[in-house]
Amino acid sequence: MLRTSQNLSQKQTLQQKLSPQQIQFVKLLQLPTIGLEQRVKQEIEINPVLEETDPLQDETLSVEELNQEWDDRESEKGTEEAESEIDPVDKNEQIDWDSFIQNTEYDGNTYTYSQSDQEWRDLPNPYHESLLEELEQQVSLLDLNDDEKLIADQILGSLDEDGYFRRDIEAVVDNIAFNHGRLVDSNAVERVRKRIQQLEPVGIASRDLQDCLLCQVKYTDADPVVRKTAVSLLENEWDAFEKKHFEKLKNRLNVSDEELKVVFDLIRGLDPRPGAVLSPQEDTHQYIEPDFEVYYEPAGDESSGEGEFVIHLNQRNVPALRISPEYKRMWENLKIKKKNAGNDAQTRKFIKDKVESAQWFIDSIRQRQNTLMKTMKNIVALQEDFFKHGEGLKPMILKDVAERIQMDISTVSRVVNGKYVQTHFGVYELKYFFSEGLETESGEDVSSRVVKKILQQVIDNETKKKPLSDQALTDILQKKGYKVARRTVTKYRESLNLPVARLRKQII
Repeated sequence: MLRTSQNLSQKQTLQQKLSPQQIQFVKLLQLPTIGLEQRVKQEIEINPVLEETDPLQDETLSVEELNQEWDDRESEKGTEEAESEIDPVDKNEQIDWDSFIQNTEYDGNTYTYSQSDQEWRDLPNPYHESLLEELEQQVSLLDLNDDEKLIADQILGSLDEDGYFRRDIEAVVDNIAFNHGRLVDSNAVERVRKRIQQLEPVGIASRDLQDCLLCQVKYTDADPVVRKTAVSLLENEWDAFEKKHFEKLKNRLNVSDEELKVVFDLIRGLDPRPGAVLSPQEDTHQYIEPDFEVYYEPAGDESSGEGEFVIHLNQRNVPALRISPEYKRMWENLKIKKKNAGNDAQTRKFIKDKVESAQWFIDSIRQRQNTLMKTMKNIVALQEDFFKHGEGLKPMILKDVAERIQMDISTVSRVVNGKYVQTHFGVYELKYFFSEGLETESGEDVSSRVVKKILQQVIDNETKKKPLSDQALTDILQKKGYKVARRTVTKYRESLNLPVARLRKQII
């Protein structure tokens, strides 16, 4: 027998929800300087109440004038409510203009720039032909029939970002037959591809790396004997060449160490990615805009060790913001109108919403600036030696800074992500200062970046004819007093993009 029943129970759960203001602050916090500039311009476009101010021209109504106008209107409010029926929305939509005008003006610019600088920034970039357009022009100069032109168009349209033609030839044949109703054979496709390979840059539309280097070697202006040896090496000894089996290559090619070195130098000077060369139009030169400037200024004699750090937050490209006083006047005009109450109520609600949105935005920028400065000051405090001398980086994790500023680790992560600092010793990403620690034989903690730097120096100074294995590198670091395991050395070597010993081998 089935029994059914209903139960009533209470359940208490803890949930964390972010308000729209908090979400806006989080999004602004992770933006770098250039991104913040773009975000401010976007907000000015979508919110008519928010406007950019000119530091040289102050057209803002004075606080006294705003207060006087507001008091005059407030004194008349009772009479107006008695004479006409006010929309209920108006009762809950009062704006404290005194607070808004005082608290929402944001003098974002802490640096000045000349008008000529702005003119240079507004100049459009000159037009330059792309690599594909240049290749199409070169192909148009070749003596090709109609079928070959269709094949060339298919090949150029199939090049990958490195300039290689990795598409199956039969697919090109089928595509031309399906879209153009023309039958071409695979031999014709290969002939056109080889002709395109001879265009600039030489080696474009190659099938693979071996094909690319072989094409470039054949058309280089090197010594004929060296060129012939290089062609033979690439055609017949590719496997031994990839694995750097120098002894096998010398025996099979019947050359000396010096001759083999010349051949390797020739091949090393070739371009393995002929299509990766960006045109001036595509190469936008993404310059780093430091978000901070940190300098140490000694007090008096440098030997005394006394001084202070100067920390600046870069606000050069963030315009000064304010709430437009014109909307204050518009609000006052709406208060004295007696007709079109329904439309006026919508207008008042629109103004109130936009003013609050502008205030939230400016407050979020202020909060962003405070959080960034607080984080940067604590990073400097934890890494004093580095900012003084350019060395002596200490182990530091996000939690160390989060505890000092009493914020969540995720907040610190957003602050350091994509941000840079200008120092006397160069420009560094804030992530650079965060690293795990290793213990030395003396019991001192050192940053893993210090160990990586020493590892890089050891590999740079090794004998290239007989590179050091990971175990040999481990032994050297341990002799220097660093307690590291071989797997740790392998991880650090890979993070430095350094190949294994066999692939670092060179002919001397």
